[in-house]
Amino acid sequence: MYAVKQPQANFTSPKHQSPLIDPALIRSAGQIYYTYCEVHPEVAGQPSGVAINRVNHRGKVIFTHQPVLLPEECFVPLNQIESYMY
Repeated sequence: MYAVKQPQANFTSPKHQSPLIDPALIRSAGQIYYTYCEVHPEVAGQPSGVAINRVNHRGKVIFTHQPVLLPEECFVPLNQIESYMY
């Protein structure tokens, strides 16, 4: 009936653990990123990833490290895009 209160001393929260992203979204984000690189080779600066809509897979290349997303969007970091392609 009553829960025993246990100390949380050994609990560590996963701070740098990225959420799982659908492989189809990663593929679409990769296509968006590589198309952007082909069309805009003169753009200087390192993008941080792609903000992509989960429903229609339309997205934008993002250059900030803390993007503001719409409710139906998710952020696919560049390192996840590159590791998935190879």
